[in-house]
Amino acid sequence: MTLKKTIAAMTAAALAVSVSACSSDSEGGSGSDSGSGGSNYITAWGSEPQNPLVPQNTNETGGGRIVENIFAGLAYYDGEGKVHNELAESITPEEGNKKFVIKIKEGETFTDGSPVMAKNFVDAWNYAVENETLSSYFFEPIEGYEEGKPLTGLEINDDYTFTVTLAQPEADFPLRLGYSAFFPLPDAAFEDMDAFGQEPIGNGPYKVAEWAHNDSLTMVPNEDYDGGRKAQNDGIEFVFYPKQDAAYAALLDGNLDVLDSIPDSAFTSYQSELDGRWANQPSAVFQSFTIPQKLEHFSGEEGQLRREAISMSVNREEITDKIFDGTRTPATDFSSPVIDGHSDSLNGAEVLEYNPEKAKELWDKADEISPWTGQFTISYNADGGHQAWVDAVANSIKNTLGIDAVGNPYPDFKSLRDDVTNRTISGAFRTGWQADYPSVGNFLAPIYGTGAGSNDGDYSSKDFDDKLSQAAGASSVDEATKLYNEAQEILLQDLPVIPLWYSNVTAGWSSAVDDVQFGWNSQPIYYEITKK
Repeated sequence: MTLKKTIAAMTAAALAVSVSACSSDSEGGSGSDSGSGGSNYITAWGSEPQNPLVPQNTNETGGGRIVENIFAGLAYYDGEGKVHNELAESITPEEGNKKFVIKIKEGETFTDGSPVMAKNFVDAWNYAVENETLSSYFFEPIEGYEEGKPLTGLEINDDYTFTVTLAQPEADFPLRLGYSAFFPLPDAAFEDMDAFGQEPIGNGPYKVAEWAHNDSLTMVPNEDYDGGRKAQNDGIEFVFYPKQDAAYAALLDGNLDVLDSIPDSAFTSYQSELDGRWANQPSAVFQSFTIPQKLEHFSGEEGQLRREAISMSVNREEITDKIFDGTRTPATDFSSPVIDGHSDSLNGAEVLEYNPEKAKELWDKADEISPWTGQFTISYNADGGHQAWVDAVANSIKNTLGIDAVGNPYPDFKSLRDDVTNRTISGAFRTGWQADYPSVGNFLAPIYGTGAGSNDGDYSSKDFDDKLSQAAGASSVDEATKLYNEAQEILLQDLPVIPLWYSNVTAGWSSAVDDVQFGWNSQPIYYEITKK
């Protein structure tokens, strides 16, 4: 993960809609009575977190949607992506946005009763960098950033004030402070971080009541939270379904309240079956598949030719039309149409257009360097509803290039991510990005910056990194946008991932809940959902 300068994003307005739900047992999860919220929970679709619930080491959506609700940071994002102070009383820039003096509210506590103080932020941020967590790259702009060592740019002024000094001025640094990497940690966390992650002590609108691994997780309201995200329900039970189709069936049967990812098998029927209880709106989600730099045949000149050939072999228009039925839009860049700075006219974007003749020509040129051998695989998690599009993409590549291209299913998201994270995966694999904070830079630096926490393909380009640094220090939003798009043009040449399409949030709910919104980043705004 990482941060880099970007501008505030103009996101699609969140769509407020009535919802409904029945809270009862369903396939893949059980109705829990744990915690202080009784059993009148909102049941919501989720997935088993990849790692223990430590904010600085959570960079996937299964854990992310939980962490964001059981912790509170200096700021939070509303449904439209606008930033609001949460624990921060003030964030004051100094020295031309090179320093930020942050004063936090007094009287805030973690769920173990300990106070939230300046040191809880400083210690958490230093822990991330010293232990090289998945989100450590987010702290790269802070002065003295070096993996394995504490940040020299953090100074505690008093119990409730600390100063952040950056390596260079970055006017939009406060925009990032609502992301989970910047959440505080209680003193107890540092005694045993793994154990803490299994039973997290947070300070957000909810707290974990029960975590039945690979089955469900229930969180109940935190009665001591007094910020802008106060829970309007008795709690949320995330149910981990083995297949999206099973989750959708539970929704239709009244055994699931909120599903924010309608399976492709229901794209032609969900609107009539849900009778107005659905949403299909743009969101800050980008989909791709990654070809690791280490793969044989995919480095150097040969690799560049093959990456271009594969990209031009994918018929994005046909796949989004036939499989996704208008719920996806073919990609023209590496960001999202709801983010300010998105472009459909970048130099080199023709590599994202279906061109079978050119693709075959490029593939043949690569064969002249080193003849192709083996099978081209695209790995995916079977519990995420990806088989249809992966098979379609593989067939498009196979039919265009005349090679053996196939999908490679993993049983669940966690097992796929474990192999990706451990670098034990042997082929290409599906990837996507749901924005952490509303900025185009967030679609670039965390994924493609050298050493970034979500740089799953281990891409590294000095020219690209330099563009990110220039954009981060830009004096205006317009200048930053220009530099970020120049960085995207480098990605279009190197293709560390193959851009596919932008996702809408395509969601549904039961008749037992009201007040459902889906925010700028496609997530349900859980704390606003109410039971009828």
